[in-house]
Amino acid sequence: MQKKRSLLCSILFAALAVSCGLAAVHAQNPPPAVGKTAAQEFKNIQVLKDVPADRIIPAMQFISASLGVECEHCHVEHAFDKDDKKPKKIARSMMEMMMNINKENFEGHREVTCYSCHRGALNPVSVPIISAEEKMPEMPMASKEDEKPALPRPEALLEKYLAAVGGADALNKITTRVQKGSISFGDQKAPFNVYSKAPYMRLSTVHRKDMDSVTAYDGKNGWMSVPGRVRPMNAQESEGARMDADLALPTHLESMFSKLETKEGEAIEGHETWQVIGLREGKPPVRLFFDQQSGLLLRLVRYTDSPLGLNPLQIDFADYRDSGGIRTPFRWTQSRPGNHFRVQIESSQTNVHIEDSIFAAPPPPPPPVQK
Repeated sequence: MQKKRSLLCSILFAALAVSCGLAAVHAQNPPPAVGKTAAQEFKNIQVLKDVPADRIIPAMQFISASLGVECEHCHVEHAFDKDDKKPKKIARSMMEMMMNINKENFEGHREVTCYSCHRGALNPVSVPIISAEEKMPEMPMASKEDEKPALPRPEALLEKYLAAVGGADALNKITTRVQKGSISFGDQKAPFNVYSKAPYMRLSTVHRKDMDSVTAYDGKNGWMSVPGRVRPMNAQESEGARMDADLALPTHLESMFSKLETKEGEAIEGHETWQVIGLREGKPPVRLFFDQQSGLLLRLVRYTDSPLGLNPLQIDFADYRDSGGIRTPFRWTQSRPGNHFRVQIESSQTNVHIEDSIFAAPPPPPPPVQK
């Protein structure tokens, strides 16, 4: 039973790009109503009463990633509101402690989080670790002659990326794209396809022998489904889905952000990168890593905000090929703390007819008949 449940969680993560905690909670609760607080929507909420209901699941995801645990570590399976487990009571105290530390020491800014101490482990390490390697001696201060050259302007890197994929004119000629291939998660592999239509519609499906899992954006809202269950995305999830659905994203990046910064990026599969950080008022940053030589986008990192901290999502792009006159990645790897999956595209067609109706969410299943 445990193996079967773990496999289902992996399928849901791969198809819906969410953690198993999100799938588990929503299997027991209906989607939070827009505008409701957590206390109005969920049973037995004691610490995060006043936060919007749709931010509770991201908060639980953040705890899961920070401590390296699953939902059942704190919660009774199929009865999340119960207080039978001691770790749940401890978690409440820890959340209150974290909030008080930030309030009393950082003017209420969220500087300290669960991850600050736990670092992905259930028990924080309280004693400094003695390194097996001898520390390197400090290097002398660099002179002006040794200083690194100025970083390229972020706008110039975005322009180089746009040119590298084929240019604005070529991008704007792409009205639809149909991609087919496979998705791998753990030791599992399944057929996978993506239907995209300009300006902002996208539907991806994981095909398994026993079920299909769908993630979609209909141009205004995102939704996810497995047989018998449809879940609308919250505002933050929909924003990310809209970015994924944008067939002409390279032409829109500069206008998406109020401020852009350039930093040195890390090496990605042997390619040196420049990092462009896109900032927006009141929203988490978006980090873009461009190949210093080709200008192509190799990595995108975005975040989902929660009451306890930021949940990161990293997408690595590779295997760029021509598709309708545009260079597009035929492989991408999507990663969250503790979970990742890889998509390999085998065929890609552009400007084929796609009905708008396929992007619309199916109606919810009828309620069970009372006997």
